[in-house]
Amino acid sequence: WVKKKKQYLWHKVKPCGHLVRPVAPTQLPGRYLSHQEGLPNLPVPPLQQTCERYLAALEPIVNEKELSHTKELLAEFQGSGGVGERLQKGLERRAHKTQNWLSDWWLTTAYLDYRMPVVIHSSPGVVLPRMEFSDRQGQMRFAAKLIAGILDFKTMIDNETLPVEYLGGKPLCMNQYYQVLSSCRIPGLKRDTVVNYSRSSRPPTHITVVHNFQFFVLDVYNSDGTPLTVDQLYIQLEKIWNSSLQNNKEPVGILTSNHRNTWGKAYSSLIRDKTNKKSVQSIQTSIFTVCLDAAMPRVSEELYRSRAAVQMLHGGGSRWNSGNRWFDKTLQFIVGEDGSCGVIYEHAPAEGPPIVSLIDHVVEYTKKSEIVRTPMVPLPMPRKLRFNITPEIKKDIDDAKQNMNIMVHDLDVKVIVFSHFGKNVPKAHKMSPDAFIQMGLQLAYYRMYLQCCSTYESASLRMFRLGRTDTIRSCSVDSANFVKAMDDPAKPNVEKVILLEKAVKAHRAYTDMAIRGQAIDRHLLGLKLQAIEDLTSLPEIFMDTSYAVANHYNLSTSQVPAQTDCVMCFGPVVPDGYGVCYNPMAEHINFAVSAFNSCDKTNAARMAQGLESALLDMRSLLESTPKAKL
Repeated sequence: WVKKKKQYLWHKVKPCGHLVRPVAPTQLPGRYLSHQEGLPNLPVPPLQQTCERYLAALEPIVNEKELSHTKELLAEFQGSGGVGERLQKGLERRAHKTQNWLSDWWLTTAYLDYRMPVVIHSSPGVVLPRMEFSDRQGQMRFAAKLIAGILDFKTMIDNETLPVEYLGGKPLCMNQYYQVLSSCRIPGLKRDTVVNYSRSSRPPTHITVVHNFQFFVLDVYNSDGTPLTVDQLYIQLEKIWNSSLQNNKEPVGILTSNHRNTWGKAYSSLIRDKTNKKSVQSIQTSIFTVCLDAAMPRVSEELYRSRAAVQMLHGGGSRWNSGNRWFDKTLQFIVGEDGSCGVIYEHAPAEGPPIVSLIDHVVEYTKKSEIVRTPMVPLPMPRKLRFNITPEIKKDIDDAKQNMNIMVHDLDVKVIVFSHFGKNVPKAHKMSPDAFIQMGLQLAYYRMYLQCCSTYESASLRMFRLGRTDTIRSCSVDSANFVKAMDDPAKPNVEKVILLEKAVKAHRAYTDMAIRGQAIDRHLLGLKLQAIEDLTSLPEIFMDTSYAVANHYNLSTSQVPAQTDCVMCFGPVVPDGYGVCYNPMAEHINFAVSAFNSCDKTNAARMAQGLESALLDMRSLLESTPKAKL
């Protein structure tokens, strides 16, 4: 079970973002609560349905012998009076008693019990368009606007006036928006926790700013409760910059990048000291963190986005900005002196869409010209956080630096702007853009490896109260038929188009099924966790080779649509896999592809190139083939 942990790794983000539209908010007190209470509970899918769909999902990724063995195990599992029936009843009872039968289990299994470093393995990064500044004044000015924009968004959260989002005409759970500010992950020796301070009797009014590895507390509200203006924030950031010019300080923040058990141990010894404990608490309770980064080594325009992606994901190593972070903090905004900007977020409290929605709001806000008159009130000096570094902590920091640098050297990230077309081409052929892109990925992978693989795409369960994600299994019998036919010279183009259309429709159908709570992966996980909770022996289906193959995601993917021309990125979830994230715009698509250098079978640049070719070939196929008579 412990070894299988990796398989349940997190994940990210709503499919079909084009179906999401905000509605005009009505400003009523307690609106959030009444909205939440009106949402349906996550259903427990029928057992037989999940077993049938599980077999269908296995067909393109396991061999015949494994498949027939799994068929036998499933027949026994779901037979009358069998163990499956008993576990299903347990799940249904749990669903009846809780607001969401899955959410607590998922938070624990996918995040808090997961012991790999959050850096690369769990926390996604977001690369924003490059800003026009290249000096510290520009950096401070932009950071001040950014902070003001986040506080503006926070007002909507505090007043419960956030526009409710909709997917396919159904209102979505807005809970995640209330989890991302003033929250932090806390390391434990075997399991972490997440604490949200926004609901405390005295909600935090400060943010943390880190520059040259030194942390500062910056109060962002005046005594009358109004947020500081952009000018005031700029003045305060200048003070912070000027009192952190030394760059030889111990990077305490790098401790948060370590393996969770190692960090849990180091954390205990770090906070034994009262000064350290207070400093750590100031970071944990802050609304969010702003990282003022040093300029990274210059690269060509073509490589810039890929370099920015690694800066957001891990900071570039201990020589650069990896110590200029507190990776347990839910939200960290990164503003580099050279104009590279973005976000890294700790994944436990939320998926990508709320983060991206906040980013969209903030980016729009930073574009507005300011007309606010700044009161000329002298502001207190931001407070520098002190740390007493014992020889033991110094050793922990050195170990963390070393581990971070190993991770940095192992991660290969390629960000590409696919400029040939965007959502416009699939839409012109009446195809779902997301499904079209996913078929491009299937084709690219098949061409590289001559086999299909288990593929994860995250589907949002936010139609349900406290919903997180389920898995869209993009590799299907229909996708396999298409990718095998695509390069077969014996197959006529008309037939290939029919197979592509069928594969796209099947993906669209699976997506719809997943967002309605009828996918298979969380249900299977629930049955497994129910068995563990009942202290009964683990059913054979969970110890079967097929189950291991199904959960070994060589392609871990996510569509993260945004108004802003940005791209999210994350690491692979298996040693020999890829992480692929994309933001489809109207006429181009931003892709981020990651792989590990330690695996000689994977190569991010080759996959990115393969994806580009696959999408172009699919367009040529559609445009050169007379419309098939279906």
